[in-house]
Amino acid sequence: MSTKKFLLQEKDIPTAWYNIAADMKNKPLPILNPKTKEPLHAEDLYPLFAEELARQEMNQTDAWIEIPEEVRDMYKIWRPTPLVRAYGLEKALDTPAHIYFKNESVSPVGSHKLNSAIAQAYFCKKQGVTNITTETGAGQWGAALSFAAKAFGLELAVYMVKVSYHQKPYRRSIMQSYGAEVIASPSMSTRAGRDIITKHPNYQGSLGTAISEAVELAMQTPNCKYTLGSVLNHVMLHQTVIGLEAEKQMEMAGEYPDIVIGCFGGGSNFSGISFPFLRHKLNEGKDIRIIAAEPASCPKLTRGQFQYDFGDEAGYTPLIPMYTLGHNFAPANIHAGGLRYHGAGSIVSQLKKDNLMEAVDIKQLDTFNAALLFAKTEGIIPAPESSHAIAAAINEALVCKEEGTQKTILFNLSGHGLIDMAAYDQYLSGDLSNHELSDDEIGKNLNELEHLI
Repeated sequence: MSTKKFLLQEKDIPTAWYNIAADMKNKPLPILNPKTKEPLHAEDLYPLFAEELARQEMNQTDAWIEIPEEVRDMYKIWRPTPLVRAYGLEKALDTPAHIYFKNESVSPVGSHKLNSAIAQAYFCKKQGVTNITTETGAGQWGAALSFAAKAFGLELAVYMVKVSYHQKPYRRSIMQSYGAEVIASPSMSTRAGRDIITKHPNYQGSLGTAISEAVELAMQTPNCKYTLGSVLNHVMLHQTVIGLEAEKQMEMAGEYPDIVIGCFGGGSNFSGISFPFLRHKLNEGKDIRIIAAEPASCPKLTRGQFQYDFGDEAGYTPLIPMYTLGHNFAPANIHAGGLRYHGAGSIVSQLKKDNLMEAVDIKQLDTFNAALLFAKTEGIIPAPESSHAIAAAINEALVCKEEGTQKTILFNLSGHGLIDMAAYDQYLSGDLSNHELSDDEIGKNLNELEHLI
Protein backbone atom coordinates (compact mmCIF):
# COMPACT_ATOMS: atom_id res chain seq x y z
CA MET A 1 0.00 0.00 0.00
CA SER A 2 1.39 3.40 -1.04
CA THR A 3 2.08 6.00 1.64
CA LYS A 4 -0.20 9.05 1.42
CA LYS A 5 1.04 11.17 4.34
CA PHE A 6 4.59 11.56 5.58
CA LEU A 7 4.57 12.46 9.27
CA LEU A 8 7.30 13.68 11.60
CA GLN A 9 7.43 13.56 15.40
CA GLU A 10 7.40 16.61 17.70
CA LYS A 11 11.13 16.07 18.29
CA ASP A 12 11.63 16.74 14.56
CA ILE A 13 10.36 20.33 14.77
CA PRO A 14 13.33 22.45 13.61
CA THR A 15 15.51 23.86 16.38
CA ALA A 16 16.71 26.81 14.24
CA TRP A 17 15.31 28.99 11.49
CA TYR A 18 17.25 29.20 8.21
CA ASN A 19 18.52 32.67 7.22
CA ILE A 20 19.07 32.51 3.45
CA ALA A 21 20.67 35.99 3.33
CA ALA A 22 23.82 34.50 4.89
CA ASP A 23 24.27 32.19 1.89
CA MET A 24 23.43 34.66 -0.88
CA LYS A 25 26.38 35.70 -3.03
CA ASN A 26 24.62 38.95 -3.85
CA LYS A 27 23.19 40.19 -0.57
CA PRO A 28 19.91 42.11 -0.61
CA LEU A 29 20.47 45.84 -0.96
CA PRO A 30 20.08 47.72 2.35
CA ILE A 31 16.80 49.27 3.39
CA LEU A 32 17.11 53.04 3.55
CA ASN A 33 16.02 55.95 5.70
CA PRO A 34 13.58 57.77 3.37
CA LYS A 35 14.81 61.19 4.55
CA THR A 36 18.59 60.72 4.47
CA LYS A 37 18.71 57.84 1.94
CA GLU A 38 21.32 56.24 4.23
CA PRO A 39 21.22 52.51 5.10
CA LEU A 40 19.38 51.71 8.30
CA HIS A 41 20.87 49.79 11.22
CA ALA A 42 19.02 47.45 13.55
CA GLU A 43 18.77 50.08 16.29
CA ASP A 44 17.02 52.43 13.85
CA LEU A 45 14.14 49.94 13.82
CA TYR A 46 13.86 49.59 17.60
CA PRO A 47 11.09 52.23 17.91
CA LEU A 48 8.92 50.19 15.53
CA PHE A 49 9.81 46.52 16.15
CA ALA A 50 10.85 44.39 19.09
CA GLU A 51 14.64 44.65 19.30
CA GLU A 52 15.34 40.96 18.61
CA LEU A 53 13.13 41.12 15.51
CA ALA A 54 15.02 44.20 14.31
CA ARG A 55 18.31 42.32 14.75
CA GLN A 56 16.94 39.36 12.81
CA GLU A 57 15.82 41.72 10.08
CA MET A 58 19.37 43.01 9.55
CA ASN A 59 21.24 39.72 10.02
CA GLN A 60 23.05 38.69 6.84
CA THR A 61 25.80 36.61 8.43
CA ASP A 62 24.25 33.84 10.56
CA ALA A 63 22.72 31.06 8.46
CA TRP A 64 20.96 29.53 11.47
CA ILE A 65 19.10 31.39 14.21
CA GLU A 66 17.98 29.37 17.21
CA ILE A 67 14.27 28.99 17.83
CA PRO A 68 13.51 29.73 21.53
CA GLU A 69 12.21 26.75 23.48
CA GLU A 70 9.00 28.63 24.36
CA VAL A 71 8.29 29.13 20.65
CA ARG A 72 9.00 25.47 19.83
CA ASP A 73 6.64 24.45 22.64
CA MET A 74 3.88 26.55 21.07
CA TYR A 75 4.70 25.09 17.64
CA LYS A 76 3.84 21.65 19.08
CA ILE A 77 0.16 22.63 19.04
CA TRP A 78 0.11 21.88 15.29
CA ARG A 79 3.65 21.18 14.08
CA PRO A 80 5.09 19.20 12.42
CA THR A 81 2.58 19.50 9.58
CA PRO A 82 1.98 16.64 7.10
CA LEU A 83 3.60 16.23 3.72
CA VAL A 84 0.99 14.67 1.41
CA ARG A 85 1.31 12.86 -1.91
CA ALA A 86 -1.48 14.12 -4.18
CA TYR A 87 -2.30 10.78 -5.80
CA GLY A 88 -5.86 11.84 -6.60
CA LEU A 89 -4.75 15.00 -8.38
CA GLU A 90 -2.06 13.08 -10.28
CA LYS A 91 -4.67 10.57 -11.48
CA ALA A 92 -7.12 13.27 -12.57
CA LEU A 93 -4.39 15.00 -14.57
CA ASP A 94 -3.12 11.70 -15.99
CA THR A 95 0.40 12.99 -15.44
CA PRO A 96 3.66 11.11 -14.84
CA ALA A 97 4.62 13.86 -12.38
CA HIS A 98 4.74 13.11 -8.66
CA ILE A 99 2.92 15.91 -6.82
CA TYR A 100 3.40 16.60 -3.10
CA PHE A 101 2.00 19.35 -0.91
CA LYS A 102 2.97 20.58 2.53
CA ASN A 103 -0.31 20.97 4.40
CA GLU A 104 -0.05 24.15 6.49
CA SER A 105 -3.86 24.39 6.69
CA VAL A 106 -3.86 22.16 9.80
CA SER A 107 -2.84 25.00 12.15
CA PRO A 108 -5.46 26.25 14.66
CA VAL A 109 -6.15 29.29 12.45
CA GLY A 110 -6.04 27.35 9.18
CA SER A 111 -2.86 28.80 7.66
CA HIS A 112 0.94 29.00 7.79
CA LYS A 113 0.87 32.49 9.30
CA LEU A 114 1.07 31.21 12.87
CA ASN A 115 4.74 30.23 12.35
CA SER A 116 5.79 33.89 12.51
CA ALA A 117 2.94 35.17 14.69
CA ILE A 118 4.04 33.00 17.62
CA ALA A 119 7.65 34.13 17.22
CA GLN A 120 6.84 37.85 16.94
CA ALA A 121 4.45 37.81 19.90
CA TYR A 122 7.07 35.96 21.98
CA PHE A 123 9.86 38.46 21.26
CA CYS A 124 7.51 41.39 21.99
CA LYS A 125 6.42 39.84 25.29
CA LYS A 126 10.01 39.02 26.26
CA GLN A 127 10.90 42.70 25.81
CA GLY A 128 8.03 43.81 28.06
CA VAL A 129 5.80 45.16 25.30
CA THR A 130 2.10 45.24 26.22
CA ASN A 131 0.39 46.29 22.97
CA ILE A 132 0.95 45.37 19.33
CA THR A 133 -0.59 46.45 16.03
CA THR A 134 -0.72 44.86 12.62
CA GLU A 135 -2.47 44.79 9.26
CA THR A 136 -4.19 41.90 7.51
CA GLY A 137 -5.54 41.28 4.02
CA ALA A 138 -7.68 38.16 3.83
CA GLY A 139 -7.47 37.83 7.60
CA GLN A 140 -5.15 34.82 7.86
CA TRP A 141 -2.34 36.86 9.42
CA GLY A 142 -4.72 38.79 11.66
CA ALA A 143 -6.25 35.55 12.91
CA ALA A 144 -2.81 34.05 13.57
CA LEU A 145 -1.54 37.09 15.46
CA SER A 146 -4.77 37.30 17.46
CA PHE A 147 -4.18 33.75 18.70
CA ALA A 148 -0.48 34.45 19.40
CA ALA A 149 -1.18 37.75 21.16
CA LYS A 150 -3.66 36.12 23.52
CA ALA A 151 -1.23 33.25 24.18
CA PHE A 152 1.41 35.75 25.37
CA GLY A 153 -0.96 38.21 27.09
CA LEU A 154 -0.68 41.07 24.58
CA GLU A 155 -3.35 43.53 23.45
CA LEU A 156 -3.74 43.63 19.65
CA ALA A 157 -5.28 46.07 17.15
CA VAL A 158 -5.70 44.76 13.59
CA TYR A 159 -6.30 46.98 10.56
CA MET A 160 -8.10 44.73 8.08
CA VAL A 161 -8.31 45.71 4.39
CA LYS A 162 -11.85 47.01 3.99
CA VAL A 163 -12.84 44.81 1.03
CA SER A 164 -11.80 41.70 2.99
CA TYR A 165 -13.42 43.02 6.18
CA HIS A 166 -16.74 42.78 4.32
CA GLN A 167 -15.94 39.78 2.07
CA LYS A 168 -14.67 37.61 4.93
CA PRO A 169 -16.69 38.44 8.07
CA TYR A 170 -15.88 35.12 9.74
CA ARG A 171 -12.14 35.82 9.67
CA ARG A 172 -12.98 39.05 11.47
CA SER A 173 -15.03 37.03 13.95
CA ILE A 174 -12.09 34.68 14.54
CA MET A 175 -9.84 37.61 15.43
CA GLN A 176 -12.46 39.06 17.75
CA SER A 177 -12.99 35.64 19.36
CA TYR A 178 -9.32 35.64 20.37
CA GLY A 179 -9.75 39.15 21.81
CA ALA A 180 -8.33 41.41 19.09
CA GLU A 181 -9.77 44.76 18.05
CA VAL A 182 -10.44 44.75 14.29
CA ILE A 183 -10.74 48.00 12.28
CA ALA A 184 -11.70 48.21 8.60
CA SER A 185 -8.94 50.02 6.66
CA PRO A 186 -8.86 52.77 5.55
CA SER A 187 -10.43 54.12 8.72
CA MET A 188 -10.96 57.47 10.38
CA SER A 189 -8.83 56.43 13.39
CA THR A 190 -5.49 57.49 11.86
CA ARG A 191 -4.21 60.43 9.85
CA ALA A 192 -3.16 58.08 7.05
CA GLY A 193 -6.65 56.59 6.89
CA ARG A 194 -8.39 59.96 7.00
CA ASP A 195 -6.18 61.32 4.20
CA ILE A 196 -6.95 58.35 1.96
CA ILE A 197 -10.70 58.49 2.65
CA THR A 198 -10.70 62.23 1.93
CA LYS A 199 -9.06 61.68 -1.45
CA HIS A 200 -10.91 58.44 -2.30
CA PRO A 201 -14.16 58.17 -0.29
CA ASN A 202 -15.10 54.75 -1.72
CA TYR A 203 -11.62 53.21 -1.59
CA GLN A 204 -11.82 49.57 -0.50
CA GLY A 205 -8.29 49.45 0.87
CA SER A 206 -5.03 47.62 0.28
CA LEU A 207 -2.35 46.03 2.41
CA GLY A 208 -0.24 49.15 1.85
CA THR A 209 -2.98 51.30 3.37
CA ALA A 210 -3.51 48.98 6.33
CA ILE A 211 0.23 48.92 7.03
CA SER A 212 0.29 52.73 7.14
CA GLU A 213 -2.49 52.77 9.73
CA ALA A 214 -0.96 50.03 11.88
CA VAL A 215 2.48 51.70 11.84
CA GLU A 216 0.98 55.07 12.77
CA LEU A 217 -0.95 53.63 15.72
CA ALA A 218 2.12 51.73 16.96
CA MET A 219 4.29 54.85 16.88
CA GLN A 220 1.70 56.88 18.82
CA THR A 221 0.84 54.28 21.50
CA PRO A 222 3.01 53.84 24.61
CA ASN A 223 4.75 50.45 25.00
CA CYS A 224 3.45 49.33 21.64
CA LYS A 225 5.21 47.66 18.71
CA TYR A 226 4.24 46.96 15.13
CA THR A 227 4.23 43.42 13.77
CA LEU A 228 3.66 42.21 10.23
CA GLY A 229 2.91 38.97 8.44
CA SER A 230 4.99 39.13 5.29
CA VAL A 231 7.52 41.06 3.16
CA LEU A 232 10.30 41.69 5.71
CA ASN A 233 13.26 39.37 6.26
CA HIS A 234 12.49 38.25 9.80
CA VAL A 235 9.04 37.04 8.72
CA MET A 236 10.59 34.95 5.91
CA LEU A 237 13.06 33.59 8.46
CA HIS A 238 10.36 32.29 10.81
CA GLN A 239 8.46 30.60 7.99
CA THR A 240 11.41 28.39 7.01
CA VAL A 241 10.19 25.75 9.47
CA ILE A 242 7.88 24.73 6.59
CA GLY A 243 10.63 23.87 4.13
CA LEU A 244 12.96 22.45 6.78
CA GLU A 245 10.30 19.92 7.76
CA ALA A 246 9.50 19.26 4.10
CA GLU A 247 13.15 18.36 3.43
CA LYS A 248 13.02 15.58 6.02
CA GLN A 249 9.66 14.40 4.72
CA MET A 250 10.77 14.30 1.07
CA GLU A 251 13.65 12.14 2.24
CA MET A 252 11.13 9.83 3.92
CA ALA A 253 9.29 9.65 0.57
CA GLY A 254 12.55 8.75 -1.18
CA GLU A 255 12.30 11.73 -3.53
CA TYR A 256 13.66 15.24 -3.98
CA PRO A 257 11.64 18.02 -5.65
CA ASP A 258 12.55 19.17 -9.13
CA ILE A 259 10.12 22.06 -8.73
CA VAL A 260 9.06 23.94 -5.56
CA ILE A 261 6.06 26.28 -5.77
CA GLY A 262 4.48 28.80 -3.41
CA CYS A 263 1.80 31.43 -3.93
CA PHE A 264 3.11 34.97 -3.66
CA GLY A 265 1.75 38.11 -2.02
CA GLY A 266 4.54 39.55 0.09
CA GLY A 267 6.46 36.29 0.22
CA SER A 268 5.87 34.59 3.57
CA ASN A 269 4.62 31.15 2.54
CA PHE A 270 6.65 31.13 -0.69
CA SER A 271 9.83 31.80 1.26
CA GLY A 272 8.90 29.29 3.93
CA ILE A 273 8.64 26.38 1.50
CA SER A 274 11.39 27.42 -0.91
CA PHE A 275 14.32 28.93 1.03
CA PRO A 276 15.51 25.69 2.67
CA PHE A 277 15.58 24.02 -0.77
CA LEU A 278 17.18 27.09 -2.36
CA ARG A 279 20.12 26.81 0.00
CA HIS A 280 21.22 23.65 -1.84
CA LYS A 281 21.04 25.54 -5.12
CA LEU A 282 23.12 28.37 -3.64
CA ASN A 283 25.68 26.19 -1.86
CA GLU A 284 25.83 23.04 -3.97
CA GLY A 285 24.50 24.07 -7.38
CA LYS A 286 21.50 21.75 -6.98
CA ASP A 287 19.34 21.75 -10.12
CA ILE A 288 15.93 22.81 -8.81
CA ARG A 289 13.31 25.24 -10.09
CA ILE A 290 11.69 27.61 -7.60
CA ILE A 291 8.42 29.22 -8.76
CA ALA A 292 6.38 32.03 -7.18
CA ALA A 293 2.74 32.10 -8.29
CA GLU A 294 1.11 35.54 -8.06
CA PRO A 295 -2.24 37.01 -9.21
CA ALA A 296 -2.42 38.38 -12.73
CA SER A 297 -4.17 41.39 -11.20
CA CYS A 298 -1.22 42.15 -8.86
CA PRO A 299 1.88 41.06 -10.84
CA LYS A 300 4.84 42.70 -9.10
CA LEU A 301 7.33 39.92 -9.83
CA THR A 302 6.27 39.30 -13.43
CA ARG A 303 5.56 42.87 -14.54
CA GLY A 304 6.83 45.15 -11.78
CA GLN A 305 10.04 47.14 -11.61
CA PHE A 306 13.03 46.57 -9.33
CA GLN A 307 13.72 49.73 -7.36
CA TYR A 308 13.44 51.28 -3.91
CA ASP A 309 9.89 51.84 -2.75
CA PHE A 310 7.88 52.26 0.43
CA GLY A 311 6.32 49.20 2.01
CA ASP A 312 3.12 51.13 2.73
CA GLU A 313 0.86 53.58 0.96
CA ALA A 314 1.42 56.63 3.19
CA GLY A 315 5.21 56.39 3.07
CA TYR A 316 5.79 55.71 6.77
CA THR A 317 8.09 52.72 6.29
CA PRO A 318 11.77 52.68 5.26
CA LEU A 319 12.57 52.39 1.58
CA ILE A 320 12.86 48.75 0.56
CA PRO A 321 14.66 47.44 -2.56
CA MET A 322 11.90 45.47 -4.24
CA TYR A 323 10.05 44.47 -7.35
CA THR A 324 7.10 46.80 -7.10
CA LEU A 325 4.02 48.11 -8.86
CA GLY A 326 4.33 51.30 -6.81
CA HIS A 327 3.17 51.89 -3.24
CA ASN A 328 0.18 53.87 -4.58
CA PHE A 329 -0.97 50.85 -6.58
CA ALA A 330 -4.65 50.05 -5.94
CA PRO A 331 -5.16 46.31 -6.51
CA ALA A 332 -8.37 44.86 -7.87
CA ASN A 333 -10.84 43.46 -5.34
CA ILE A 334 -9.93 39.81 -5.98
CA HIS A 335 -10.75 37.18 -3.37
CA ALA A 336 -7.11 36.25 -2.74
CA GLY A 337 -6.88 39.16 -0.34
CA GLY A 338 -3.58 38.01 1.14
CA LEU A 339 -1.87 38.44 -2.24
CA ARG A 340 -3.06 42.01 -2.90
CA TYR A 341 0.26 43.69 -2.11
CA HIS A 342 2.22 46.04 -4.35
CA GLY A 343 5.76 44.78 -3.71
CA ALA A 344 8.03 41.85 -2.94
CA GLY A 345 10.46 41.59 -0.03
CA SER A 346 14.12 42.51 -0.51
CA ILE A 347 15.41 38.91 -0.32
CA VAL A 348 12.94 37.51 -2.84
CA SER A 349 13.49 40.52 -5.11
CA GLN A 350 17.25 39.95 -5.12
CA LEU A 351 16.80 36.22 -5.80
CA LYS A 352 14.49 37.04 -8.72
CA LYS A 353 16.94 39.66 -10.01
CA ASP A 354 19.71 37.03 -9.93
CA ASN A 355 17.52 34.50 -11.79
CA LEU A 356 17.63 32.04 -8.89
CA MET A 357 13.83 31.74 -8.99
CA GLU A 358 10.95 32.26 -11.42
CA ALA A 359 7.54 33.88 -11.22
CA VAL A 360 4.26 33.21 -13.00
CA ASP A 361 1.01 35.12 -12.86
CA ILE A 362 -2.32 33.29 -12.59
CA LYS A 363 -5.76 34.57 -13.54
CA GLN A 364 -8.47 34.53 -10.88
CA LEU A 365 -10.79 32.10 -12.70
CA ASP A 366 -7.89 29.70 -13.31
CA THR A 367 -7.16 29.64 -9.57
CA PHE A 368 -10.73 28.64 -8.75
CA ASN A 369 -10.73 25.99 -11.49
CA ALA A 370 -7.60 24.55 -9.92
CA ALA A 371 -9.05 24.83 -6.41
CA LEU A 372 -12.18 22.86 -7.29
CA LEU A 373 -10.17 20.12 -9.01
CA PHE A 374 -7.96 19.88 -5.93
CA ALA A 375 -10.99 19.77 -3.63
CA LYS A 376 -12.62 17.02 -5.67
CA THR A 377 -9.47 14.90 -5.86
CA GLU A 378 -7.76 15.56 -2.51
CA GLY A 379 -10.74 16.49 -0.33
CA ILE A 380 -9.38 19.84 0.88
CA ILE A 381 -11.02 23.13 -0.12
CA PRO A 382 -8.03 25.49 -0.36
CA ALA A 383 -7.78 29.19 0.40
CA PRO A 384 -7.92 31.36 -2.75
CA GLU A 385 -4.31 32.38 -2.06
CA SER A 386 -3.08 28.78 -1.97
CA SER A 387 -4.99 28.05 -5.17
CA HIS A 388 -2.45 30.07 -7.11
CA ALA A 389 0.23 27.56 -6.12
CA ILE A 390 -2.11 24.68 -6.98
CA ALA A 391 -2.77 26.16 -10.43
CA ALA A 392 0.96 26.57 -11.05
CA ALA A 393 1.60 22.98 -9.91
CA ILE A 394 -1.12 21.71 -12.24
CA ASN A 395 0.40 23.63 -15.15
CA GLU A 396 3.81 22.08 -14.48
CA ALA A 397 2.28 18.61 -14.15
CA LEU A 398 0.54 19.04 -17.52
CA VAL A 399 3.88 20.00 -19.10
CA CYS A 400 5.27 16.73 -17.74
CA LYS A 401 2.32 14.93 -19.39
CA GLU A 402 2.95 16.61 -22.75
CA GLU A 403 6.67 15.90 -22.63
CA GLY A 404 6.37 12.44 -21.12
CA THR A 405 8.75 13.38 -18.29
CA GLN A 406 8.50 12.34 -14.66
CA LYS A 407 9.26 15.26 -12.33
CA THR A 408 8.65 15.69 -8.63
CA ILE A 409 6.62 18.81 -7.79
CA LEU A 410 6.24 20.22 -4.27
CA PHE A 411 3.89 23.08 -3.42
CA ASN A 412 2.80 24.76 -0.21
CA LEU A 413 -0.86 24.46 0.71
CA SER A 414 -0.66 27.55 2.87
CA GLY A 415 -4.25 27.59 4.09
CA HIS A 416 -7.75 26.09 3.85
CA GLY A 417 -10.72 27.91 2.36
CA LEU A 418 -13.44 27.05 4.84
CA ILE A 419 -13.80 30.73 5.76
CA ASP A 420 -13.70 31.71 2.07
CA MET A 421 -16.87 29.99 0.92
CA ALA A 422 -18.44 33.29 -0.12
CA ALA A 423 -15.75 33.48 -2.79
CA TYR A 424 -16.52 29.95 -3.96
CA ASP A 425 -20.22 30.81 -3.97
CA GLN A 426 -19.55 33.73 -6.30
CA TYR A 427 -17.38 31.58 -8.54
CA LEU A 428 -19.93 28.78 -8.74
CA SER A 429 -22.63 31.35 -9.52
CA GLY A 430 -20.57 32.76 -12.38
CA ASP A 431 -20.15 36.13 -10.69
CA LEU A 432 -16.33 36.25 -10.67
CA SER A 433 -14.18 37.53 -13.51
CA ASN A 434 -10.52 37.95 -14.41
CA HIS A 435 -8.81 41.29 -13.98
CA GLU A 436 -5.60 42.10 -15.78
CA LEU A 437 -3.61 45.31 -15.90
CA SER A 438 -2.57 47.14 -19.02
CA ASP A 439 1.04 48.21 -19.53
CA ASP A 440 -0.15 51.82 -19.40
CA GLU A 441 -1.72 51.34 -15.96
CA ILE A 442 1.46 49.79 -14.59
CA GLY A 443 3.74 52.35 -16.23
CA LYS A 444 1.73 55.32 -14.98
CA ASN A 445 1.95 54.14 -11.39
CA LEU A 446 5.66 53.35 -11.57
CA ASN A 447 6.45 56.77 -13.05
CA GLU A 448 5.36 58.31 -9.75
CA LEU A 449 8.29 56.61 -7.98
CA GLU A 450 11.10 58.34 -9.85
CA HIS A 451 11.62 60.96 -7.13
CA LEU A 452 12.15 58.46 -4.29
CA ILE A 453 15.88 57.85 -4.93
